[in-house]
Amino acid sequence: MTEIAGEIETTFAEAGARGFVHAREIGVPGGPEVGVGADDQVVLASVFKIPVALAYAREVSAGRLDETERTRVTARYRIGGIGTAGCADDVEMTWRDLAHFMLTMSDNAATDLIYHRVGQEAVDRVLADLGLVRTRLIGCCEDLFESVIADLGARPDDDLEAVFAAATEEQLWKLAVVDPERTTSSTPREITELLDAIWTDRAGDPAACAQVRKTMAQQIWPHRISSGFPAGVAIAAKTGTLPAVRNEAGVVTYVDGRRYAVAVFTRADSLEDRLPAVDSAIGKAARLAVDHLRAQTVTP
Repeated sequence: MTEIAGEIETTFAEAGARGFVHAREIGVPGGPEVGVGADDQVVLASVFKIPVALAYAREVSAGRLDETERTRVTARYRIGGIGTAGCADDVEMTWRDLAHFMLTMSDNAATDLIYHRVGQEAVDRVLADLGLVRTRLIGCCEDLFESVIADLGARPDDDLEAVFAAATEEQLWKLAVVDPERTTSSTPREITELLDAIWTDRAGDPAACAQVRKTMAQQIWPHRISSGFPAGVAIAAKTGTLPAVRNEAGVVTYVDGRRYAVAVFTRADSLEDRLPAVDSAIGKAARLAVDHLRAQTVTP
């Protein structure tokens, strides 16, 4: 085990979690990397919205989807939570605004409408085109939450938050959505490959890649990767959260122009709703990894 890997593992252990990390410099094939469990299968949670956003942007770029067309978020998708998913009434928005909500605040309703509009085939094509053979998407948010309802023995029309609140710890640890072998999952290494492809325009038309980069840079959550870096360092990322799961994957850009893809996935020892120590550890681990890479002599 390298010294940097040991520091990262200690960071997560002190926070009460296990961490899985991969970091690499953007646009430097075969360059230095930092990995801790980099090839382990991990639960993606909402990090899966990155390939969905890319599939959407590719459809727009190809002229198969008019991003200014308006659509309605109906009761089917309003399951509670952030953005349109938590609205009391139907909301009408353009596709591009839904895509904005999906990545910036992790709006689940917006994600599901986009997913159903572009289709599973378009999302799978993104993964196939980039050779991400270990990245597996099992439906959208609706499908993930339906599996929770089924695992907990609830009815389809039951309130999801109430179902979670009534569940025992034993039931929550056994949920399919927290088992990478039974839910949407990938590896940290494949996620940094996805990010590198988006940031180098290998993932699709340059306009499509640019749109995903721009929107990820507007994410509103500063408590994970961003917490490890000072002002002036730009972060474009996407979080993911489920019981015991706290993730974030993104690109860190310094004023000298060097860019680093970082994917951090965790599994906590606790099922508490708030795990600030784990959130902070994600930022610290990302900073440790990037500092190590910046100390290397290889440059783009």
